[in-house]
Amino acid sequence: MTWTRRNAPLVLLGAALLTSGVMLLVLTRDLTFFQDTWDFLINRRDLTVDNLLRPHNEHIVLIPVSIELFFLHVFGMSSALPEYLLLIAMTLVAAVLFFVYARRRVGPWLALMGTALLLFIGPAWSDLLWPFELAFVGSVLFGLAMLLALDRDDARGDVLACVFLAISAGFSSLGIAFMAAAAVNLFQRQGERGLRRAWFVAVPVLLFGLWYLGWGHDAESHLSLRNVLDSPRYVMEGLAVSLESLLGLSKASIEGPPETVLGWGEPLLVLALVLLVIQQIRRPGFSPGFWPVLAATATNWFLTAFNYIPGREPSTGRYMYAAAVFTLLLAVELLRDVRFSRKTLMIMGVVTIAAVASNIHFFKDGSDWLKNQSVLTKADLAGIEIARKHVAPEFELSPAIAGTPSLIDVFAGRYLEAEDEFGSPAYTPQELTEAPEPGPRQADVVISQALPLKTSTSAGAERPGQGCALGGGLGGPEDTTLEPGVTKILTEPGPQVSINLARFAEGSYPVQTAGAAGDSTTLLTIPGDGSTVPWRLHVEAQQPVYVCR
Repeated sequence: MTWTRRNAPLVLLGAALLTSGVMLLVLTRDLTFFQDTWDFLINRRDLTVDNLLRPHNEHIVLIPVSIELFFLHVFGMSSALPEYLLLIAMTLVAAVLFFVYARRRVGPWLALMGTALLLFIGPAWSDLLWPFELAFVGSVLFGLAMLLALDRDDARGDVLACVFLAISAGFSSLGIAFMAAAAVNLFQRQGERGLRRAWFVAVPVLLFGLWYLGWGHDAESHLSLRNVLDSPRYVMEGLAVSLESLLGLSKASIEGPPETVLGWGEPLLVLALVLLVIQQIRRPGFSPGFWPVLAATATNWFLTAFNYIPGREPSTGRYMYAAAVFTLLLAVELLRDVRFSRKTLMIMGVVTIAAVASNIHFFKDGSDWLKNQSVLTKADLAGIEIARKHVAPEFELSPAIAGTPSLIDVFAGRYLEAEDEFGSPAYTPQELTEAPEPGPRQADVVISQALPLKTSTSAGAERPGQGCALGGGLGGPEDTTLEPGVTKILTEPGPQVSINLARFAEGSYPVQTAGAAGDSTTLLTIPGDGSTVPWRLHVEAQQPVYVCR
């Protein structure tokens, strides 16, 4: 009993880690590759210096690209499970590192509460459910490792800090924030240890600088005077949003554009500042560790503010994980060595449980949204594979065709090359017949455009002959099954006729043609492809319409 009571925070930490890991594993089990990941899979699948060092947006992505290449050549492209497992593992390790950092400063119970808030930070669901964001998670993980290494305050700690800082910067440009923390630590301790240890900061900064001179200067940048002048407001909103997100008070939307102000953040930030002033009146001064963390937090938010464009509001989900870490680190340093009564700790524990419970729904909603995107992705790619014999290499899965903007720079030629080499993540034709909507419907659209299906209409309806049957209109069947080849559609005099098709979709006809005027002959050309599933022709007309094989 004594052992259990003494080690209760560690036992509960283990339970929280296990719960988080199982939850993330279950929520990601049906997901495939998503959005920016396709750029790595299709356009960077060869091991070249340029592929490794070319920036993605404004970020260095050396380590994420290396990981993607390793997984691609070892596991292929048929399943995204390996990278989901890595993301989950890195998330859990980062949480453990935060717990260790916090326990040294505020004790095990407050460290446990902060770790629980981080593990279940719902508004950051995109960081925790999308492996592409292991770029941010990796920078945070090794940034935390760097801070822990600096706690050693010795030469070996500096060596470890240098290595961890370089790795953090290799994951993403978020590593710059931890460079700022390391620089502050260096100047804080120059009186005790001198500037001879400047190398532990200089080496990662030099490596990052060389990358910038060679490749990074071509990265996307939205730096402007307006953004710089507006940055203080942006930073304050970012701090406010991170507070309400941690405490389960966020109203962020899963699918909609991020909102600038969510409601609870500003009062919470004002309250936090008031409490900070009161604390400084009672106990003036800050802990030494506060200033490196403050430098990292400010660097992160100001750099984000300087590069603002619509869609990068402070409440953007992919910013919330790093924002939560920095906010918690600040809280840990501000509460360092503060002693709370058992009653106060119990109240704080209840607030933590309530915040976690409030944030859980974000993970379920985010997972459901990503599953829908996975259905569309696997169906769209199946469409390209089915149309392989005819599709043009430059055919693109644009949002209008794919039904989603999530397939970034996916062109048929490059995709099919990758699929031939590394396998397919797409539905098979048989799986497509059983896939949930809107997958089959969108696959029909992709196939019709990739083949493509063609219609040409001329005035005057020919006389129905042998091989012609009533195919719509008065007394005609609802659907007519079509095989590849040229089909002649004869429309009797009357109003405009609707002619649409479906193949894998049930209950709808997503492939819409221009239709046909009354008293006309339409030729419908359907090339053969990689599936034996027939097309279904659906005609809506007020007059007889004949379909001739």
